[in-house]
Amino acid sequence: MYVFENPVLQRELLVNLRMTRAFILLFLYQALLGAVVYFAWPQDERLDLTVDADSARTLVDMFFLGQYLLASMMAPSFAAGTITGEKERLTYEMLLASPLRPSAIVFGKLVASLTHLAVLIFSSLPIVMLCLPLGGVHLQELLAAYLGLFVSVITFGAISVACSAFFKRTAASLVVSYLLILPLAITGALVWYGLSDFGEFRLLLTVIVMPSAGAALCIMLFFSTSARLLHPPDVGSEGKEVVDLEQEAQQAVGLVIQSDQFPDKLFAPAKRDDLMADGANPVYDKEIRSEIFSQGTLMLRLVIQVSMLLAIPLMAACLYIMPQYAPWYIAYVVMFNMLVGPVFSAGSVTSERERQTLDLLLTTIITPWQILWGKLVAGLRVSSVLTSFLLWPVLLACVMVTSYWSNLGAVAAYLGIVLLTCVNTAMLALFCSVVFHKSSTSLMSTYALIIFLFCAPVAFLFFMNAFFPDRYADRPDVVGRIEKLAADGKSDSDIAAELGRLGVVNAQGQTDHWREEDVASARTRAAIHRWAPWTGAVSPFVAAFETPLDVDVYDEQEGAVRRGSWGSVAAFAIASLVMDLSLLGMMMWLFQRRWRVAG
Repeated sequence: MYVFENPVLQRELLVNLRMTRAFILLFLYQALLGAVVYFAWPQDERLDLTVDADSARTLVDMFFLGQYLLASMMAPSFAAGTITGEKERLTYEMLLASPLRPSAIVFGKLVASLTHLAVLIFSSLPIVMLCLPLGGVHLQELLAAYLGLFVSVITFGAISVACSAFFKRTAASLVVSYLLILPLAITGALVWYGLSDFGEFRLLLTVIVMPSAGAALCIMLFFSTSARLLHPPDVGSEGKEVVDLEQEAQQAVGLVIQSDQFPDKLFAPAKRDDLMADGANPVYDKEIRSEIFSQGTLMLRLVIQVSMLLAIPLMAACLYIMPQYAPWYIAYVVMFNMLVGPVFSAGSVTSERERQTLDLLLTTIITPWQILWGKLVAGLRVSSVLTSFLLWPVLLACVMVTSYWSNLGAVAAYLGIVLLTCVNTAMLALFCSVVFHKSSTSLMSTYALIIFLFCAPVAFLFFMNAFFPDRYADRPDVVGRIEKLAADGKSDSDIAAELGRLGVVNAQGQTDHWREEDVASARTRAAIHRWAPWTGAVSPFVAAFETPLDVDVYDEQEGAVRRGSWGSVAAFAIASLVMDLSLLGMMMWLFQRRWRVAG
């Protein structure tokens, strides 16, 4: 009933593992991990394992942490729509009416959603095994790391399936899953990295403590989800397409949203009981007053409460106790908007397609421009107001902490970065909603684009600084001399001979062992480090950490006080404006061409 004779499990496995995207995802996953190991592999001709063991351990740790974060982000995308998908397809009641036990349904959904992710993790074992001959890592540590990875993925999958059973829409289930999982994933990554010098304790924690805690949480979530499916409150006469907000407010526990009071009316205004003014945009009015919260405010209330709970310790530590770490709090605010922002815009156009009302909307006298800006501003209004709730501690810190009195420009830059991030996420979500057919596909594509644009530059810069350091960063005269000789038309071998004749010390501290490879490596690394910072022009994280602060910020990798650069902040502002205007122009063009209107 649970494994071999579970039709839910068999059907989900057949459908998921035979899809084209499963093979494409497997290829991309392997290509990314393989590229990390290839470019981070030691370039020395002779490798002393007694000396270079730390670099090998760093490589394995980065490989594992990268895979851990990737798996953590993919787990909700596989599991958060398992049950809400049945509700959206109107097959949920038929599934509950089948002879299957609710626990068998939950087990089948959970196992089927995580099987593909397990295949991805297992397929990475041959790549990481290549790192073992480098030394510094024992096979037991590697197996313990994979045990912790599997326990984490199963736990995150159980959280996502529980959210999927609790909510009616995949978008709400997905954002709450990410909001609950990301703090756990980041905490796990920081603990693993922080205990790198305590191998035995980390091994004990990974093998004993972590599986025990994960098993207890999974069992609790499994039985709770099964009990909800046994007595479902959202089917039959209770399963309403539109939620009565007043009745929901009366039954709500904890935070209650009151649409007639400030600041709730900024993001959840009450439904209109009078006529609209002449010249008003009916699309915007309908979106902000009826469409966005038609399924209730439960997801919104949970998001606000969880985000504020997580913000309290970060606010105290990063803004008041150690103001030099203010960029970390801004990064948290940006991450919150990355999760919440797309939810209110990614389904604005696809929902019209799913209800088959987009054709009717385009035949009205409302122009495509009014349709687009009405849907964009409605979603942007909600996401920006929710994000601004996390910004008031920054303004309060400007009054209470004297360190910010000379950094008002940096504070203004932080606010501008968050504002541009709100616009960017809303614009990307609306663009995906215009392009794709289904709201779930639009939302997942938006998250993928945002992670690529915002997080990939940070990962690239970290990888470059860890494995491709500029060995002559503190000796610019060496690189300048090499580039001058290259500009005169000399080859790398001639440059190496000239540097040896002049007695220039190379990276190994020698003057008579310059090789062609040394010259080429010095030129390549200098060029990469010269242009690499500009790859983060679209990342708000890079812009936040590059905002100059009038406090000493010690950089562990560079070993110096880092002051930041206003050029990176300006580059982010320019890149954001160019991207948003380009997306808006493409959406206008697609609407004019009636893209996917009747198909």
